[in-house]
Amino acid sequence: MTRNDFAEELRVASDLARRAGALALAMQSTGLKVDHKAHEEPVTAADRAANQLIVDGLRAAFPHDAILSEELPDDLSRLQHDRVWMVDPIDGTKDFIRGDVGFAAMIGLLVGDSPAVGAVYQPSFDRLYTAVRGHGSFLSENGAANLRLHVSDISDTTLLRMVASKSHRDERIDEVRARLGVTDETNVGSVGLKLGLIARGERDLYVNPVGHSKLWDACAPEVILVEAGGRMTDARGRALAYRGKELGNLSGLIASNGRVHDDIVAKLAGLFGEPAKS
Repeated sequence: MTRNDFAEELRVASDLARRAGALALAMQSTGLKVDHKAHEEPVTAADRAANQLIVDGLRAAFPHDAILSEELPDDLSRLQHDRVWMVDPIDGTKDFIRGDVGFAAMIGLLVGDSPAVGAVYQPSFDRLYTAVRGHGSFLSENGAANLRLHVSDISDTTLLRMVASKSHRDERIDEVRARLGVTDETNVGSVGLKLGLIARGERDLYVNPVGHSKLWDACAPEVILVEAGGRMTDARGRALAYRGKELGNLSGLIASNGRVHDDIVAKLAGLFGEPAKS
């Protein structure tokens, strides 16, 4: 990479994701008290501590960039910046609270209208997914050298291997499976880990029709998936909108290996209350 290809941004994001994930893992077994935010979303001291670590690190390294984090109020100042860091210190908090392994620290950098840098770290397995726009997607596991990621080449919807939410599995997922003829499903908490499985070719499809996810859930995972050859859109086939005031992905998400993405969108048309984009 050259100096202009986000090498320093990737280095900082990767380091902070690793450190935040390690901190969360260390705190997981300490009997953390669970509080609840608006809409009954759970939050713990580990979420706040990991968030503080990441935000402090980003502010020190890139003082002129905006930061949007799940654990900070959104003052909308991000709309005045071309570069916005999007942070989820513990993606998959419910898995984290249960003592499961399906959680990750996620840091993404939005440049312009699309994600440019992503780091997703799963501390339970020392598994770090990274990507820079235009430079590929990679996985480092247990300190091993980076392995370049590629999505699968499955192009028959009936053979797609779905990954769905563990904590927010909407009843419409059964209809999604019926329309596509999908029979293979596994369930994971973190959005970033779901897309990581697609990026590495172990799964092929993720559908979130209900709008539970937020911008910080999508930014880092999207660049990792896209650089591995996949696609992510809203549930109607449109590019995700990162630049508005709304924090939620209200039109849902579809992430796939990209081979039959348009076919998937067409077959799911109308299921989410709006026709697919023509």
